[in-house]
Amino acid sequence: MATDKIVSWEVLKKEVRDWQQRGLRIVFTNGCFDILHVGHVRYLKDAKACGDKLIVAINSDASVKKIKGERRPIVPQAERAEVVAALEFVDKVVIFDELTPLDLITFLQPDILVKGADWPEEKIVGREIVLERGGKVKRIPLAEGVSTSKIIKRILARYKTKTE
Repeated sequence: MATDKIVSWEVLKKEVRDWQQRGLRIVFTNGCFDILHVGHVRYLKDAKACGDKLIVAINSDASVKKIKGERRPIVPQAERAEVVAALEFVDKVVIFDELTPLDLITFLQPDILVKGADWPEEKIVGREIVLERGGKVKRIPLAEGVSTSKIIKRILARYKTKTE
């Protein structure tokens, strides 16, 4: 069941240690993942290909509001986590309240940190922590022209004159 993949920080840390002791490479990525779209799916699939186990950290509702503004997220955190967890190539999902995942990355100590290629490597949060342990930082190209913001704008444009 997808919801079984959604875990607390503490449970996840134990699993990460177990995986690492077995020689598995742990990939970590994060994001809001509000209104999951093809760009998200391609990105997460590519992230999984960077290692053996993929952890996806999702910004909490409070954190998304601070980053994206009062009208976001559209989809509540529990639902966003469940949708991401339903993807077969995602191994675990965890939610974090902070503006960045730095504390979570420090806590988990993943082997590979993945972000979109729109982030310059030197600005990727947690980069130093992963590199200090001999890990890697990878940047993945994003799907062109696809974003949650663009989907929201398209919905508003199509339905602004219609009433229900």
